[in-house]
Amino acid sequence: MYPFAEIEQKWKDAWEKAALYTTDLAETGNKLYCLVMFIYPSGDRLHIGHWYNYGPTDSWARFKRMQGFTIFEPMGYDAFGLPAENYAIKKGVHPAESTAENITAIRKQLKAMGAMYDWSKEVNTSSPDYYKWTQWLFLLLYKNGLAYRKKAPVNWCPSCKTVLANEQVVDGCCERCDAEVIHRDLEQWFFKITDFADDLLEGLERIDWPDKTVTMQRNWIGRSEGARVVFPVDGHEEEIAVFTTRPDTLWGVTYMVLAPEHPLVDTLTAAEQRAAVDAYRQAAMKETEIDRTSTEKEKTGVFTGSYCINPVNGEKVPVWIADYVLVTYGTGAVMAVPGHDTRDFQFAKKFNLPILEVISPDGRSHAPLEEAFTDPGVMINSGDFTGTPPEKAIPSVIAHLEKNGRGGAQVNYKLRDWLVSRQRYWGAPIPIVHCDSCGTVPVPEDQLPVELPYEVEFTGSGESPLTTNRDWVATTCPACGEPARREVDTMDTFVCSSWYYLRFLSPDLADNPFSKELVNAWLPVDQYVGGAEHAVMHLMYARFITRVLHRLGLVNFDEPFKRLIHQGVITNNGAKMSKSRGNVINPDPIIERYGSDVFRMYLMFMGSYTEGGDWDDNGLQGMHRFLNRVWRLAESMLEEPPAGNENKEIEKVERQLHYAVKHASLDLEKFQFNTAIARIMELVNELYLYRQNVAAPEQNAELLSEALATLIQLIAPFAPHLGEELWQRTGREGSVFDSSWPRYSEEKLKTDTVTVAVQVNGKVRGTVDIAAGSPEETVKEAALAHENVQQHISGKTVKKVIVIKNKLVSIVVS
Repeated sequence: MYPFAEIEQKWKDAWEKAALYTTDLAETGNKLYCLVMFIYPSGDRLHIGHWYNYGPTDSWARFKRMQGFTIFEPMGYDAFGLPAENYAIKKGVHPAESTAENITAIRKQLKAMGAMYDWSKEVNTSSPDYYKWTQWLFLLLYKNGLAYRKKAPVNWCPSCKTVLANEQVVDGCCERCDAEVIHRDLEQWFFKITDFADDLLEGLERIDWPDKTVTMQRNWIGRSEGARVVFPVDGHEEEIAVFTTRPDTLWGVTYMVLAPEHPLVDTLTAAEQRAAVDAYRQAAMKETEIDRTSTEKEKTGVFTGSYCINPVNGEKVPVWIADYVLVTYGTGAVMAVPGHDTRDFQFAKKFNLPILEVISPDGRSHAPLEEAFTDPGVMINSGDFTGTPPEKAIPSVIAHLEKNGRGGAQVNYKLRDWLVSRQRYWGAPIPIVHCDSCGTVPVPEDQLPVELPYEVEFTGSGESPLTTNRDWVATTCPACGEPARREVDTMDTFVCSSWYYLRFLSPDLADNPFSKELVNAWLPVDQYVGGAEHAVMHLMYARFITRVLHRLGLVNFDEPFKRLIHQGVITNNGAKMSKSRGNVINPDPIIERYGSDVFRMYLMFMGSYTEGGDWDDNGLQGMHRFLNRVWRLAESMLEEPPAGNENKEIEKVERQLHYAVKHASLDLEKFQFNTAIARIMELVNELYLYRQNVAAPEQNAELLSEALATLIQLIAPFAPHLGEELWQRTGREGSVFDSSWPRYSEEKLKTDTVTVAVQVNGKVRGTVDIAAGSPEETVKEAALAHENVQQHISGKTVKKVIVIKNKLVSIVVS
């Protein structure tokens, strides 16, 4: 067994001493910024999922370094947030102390991995030197009208006792603790990501991201083209505005639906309906948006007692409230067309409301409708517009609305503004002061950072723990000098991670958040790797912040991540790993027993990187045996070096060598690590066969020396410590990672002969070497004459012989 522990420590020390992986950021000619989503130091330390993200990505970066790229591969800690705070509360220690302790332990684990991280460029989002600039970013948005505060219904987790963004609610539950989420009205801070909806959509066309992630972002933004329509309220001065993608169905509106939280509900509710409306609104507040909008949920609602006027025909339309309409989407009001919308049809059926047919597939009436007709069609029962064909229907009605001052064309989005307030302690304080005289006042930039106070109480009351430190809350208004109060909410941790890729290049810069010169030279990130669960959170927010900085002229690029890869999920016996299942794999004992090279190489070999795989101890042991085979092969060639110039058998080795280089190169480029490793294994097998079949004095010294050097280069990105050790043992100068990645020749891949497998009744019974492109009869004769094949067909009738050119002969006997 090769001495992996000794070798790995030796090369970790050597790399650190030589500062081998400290990037010269002035070298931008062939730069490559490779980044993994940084780690949450919440207390779980480095688990197998982190290894699966970080190890293979580092192997890809090492491969690119050997191809001549200047690699920048930093690492940091997404240290603020609810998990870290909850861990600290559970353990009875302060979050600052537990986070610092966890970062120390995680840094040690990361260094054990043997990655090319430039440790001189480390960032920690919970450091005042970092969150000073997160607060600067908040003020930048505030001063440019992109940060605002308003009272709004929010997702509230009663277990975590904090607000959740829409993206953090999964199936009606908190993504952190699975508690059922409820709604509360609170004063909250928002970022105006909606101002960048079209920009964010456009950028999706120019980035190399997984199709699924692009689709998720596109759907989350949810751009819809349609019309804004205004319905006057009968007997009131108020009007109800709606957005619809089908203005051609306006003549089929038979009722109006408001969200229970709509601001007009109080005004429009008649006295005799007040009790029913109030009770319904209270019940709706307890439901999640997922429940309210479920297509399977039974439709409920209450009539307000008021009516509005259909602007195209003057008809009175009853106004209802129903929980399937959300005040946060569109205008919070929906014109109901039961003849042409399935949900409206079900509601109308339940409450016995009229159902009108105004769109027909063939221009004829099909009333009474048995179900809603939702496709485009010919307008019928629509006044002067009756008979309008589908291609003209929508633009014609929009023109009519505009002419009569009752609406017009409009684009709507599902995307909501980013709620960034959190009623938690462990986060970046929002740099705002509330003054009775001046109102909301931003903290001056020269007073940043607004540091978190150490002394707070974690009461679990639902208010921010910062409220418990009265000395910290009490401050002076920067505008008038009178007593004022600090904002006690902290920022969503996604604000911290929305710009960290910029800070890595100059983490010690004191007078700016980032070096404009460096970010414009190195960004966007060339290769970003992380989990698909961040598709509509971190990845969307980072794109938004980059767009803001670009629009304000602070950076010269408008997308942060050029190419994105999502790693798959590693399971254990087919189940996702979790503490509750007791099936989590701890990497530390594995590394102690086998070494980090074996561990990272097994992770890459266990399956497709983007799909993941199922953990198998036997596979780990198999990889251990393979690296020992490589070690023994290299040792034997160094101890008993070839001395001849044999040319016949070496051709197979040479062909396999160039085949391995070609396909390992192509597969590595695409993060297809498992198939790249398979090609290396084939090369090792071919080298062993040659060494066994040809006596050492006759072995081709020149080609075997080249083959061994190439093998070491191929395996080095996957097993960096072993690669360095073998490179040194062969007498070569410098690091293997400063050598040039081997090249292949298509000419060397050509062959005069091919090896054809021979099957008898579906089982391989031998192989034959024949001239490439041999006639079918020649191939049949060679296959039938094979000694082992003869044993299996002797005394039997050959019914059929099938030849697949240059690959296979299949013999069927009875």
